[in-house]
Amino acid sequence: MVVIDKANIMTDFKKMFPSGAWCVDESVGYLLKRSQIKLAKAVDIVLASHDITHAQGSIVLMLHSGHYSTAAELARELYIDSASITRMLDRLEKRGLIVRMPCSDDRRVINLKLSDEGNKLADQLPNLYGAVLSRNFVDFSAEEVALLKTLLRKFLATEVPAEAGKDVK
Repeated sequence: MVVIDKANIMTDFKKMFPSGAWCVDESVGYLLKRSQIKLAKAVDIVLASHDITHAQGSIVLMLHSGHYSTAAELARELYIDSASITRMLDRLEKRGLIVRMPCSDDRRVINLKLSDEGNKLADQLPNLYGAVLSRNFVDFSAEEVALLKTLLRKFLATEVPAEAGKDVK
């Protein structure tokens, strides 16, 4: 984890992202979001033949990873409200891709598990996602992709105190 010097954060922030020169087309946040949307649309096209969306595919992969087992965990990781995650889970359950099971330790908790069909789909998804990434990064060198991944990991690992951005105008 990268630690941020609170005393210099606003000064450094203003140097990198001056408020008077802001343009949406040059905004890092906008570019990240547009990139995510571009990939999501491409994945949606590929997954249409499996009758799921990129968001549902993400849930299948996350459950397959073994790191997530409840709707609340998925909602937190995907930053989706509980009503939306419930609707997606309902669709996946209706399709026979997931199974809801009461937790033996806490009756309030419902654990999620992939069905056999869900596991079969999960096994196919990495190749499908990889093909989408390969097509979208065709003009990038291996070094550029590695650099992008390094920069994104650094960004994700940087913890900025919530109060640091309060004074930005």
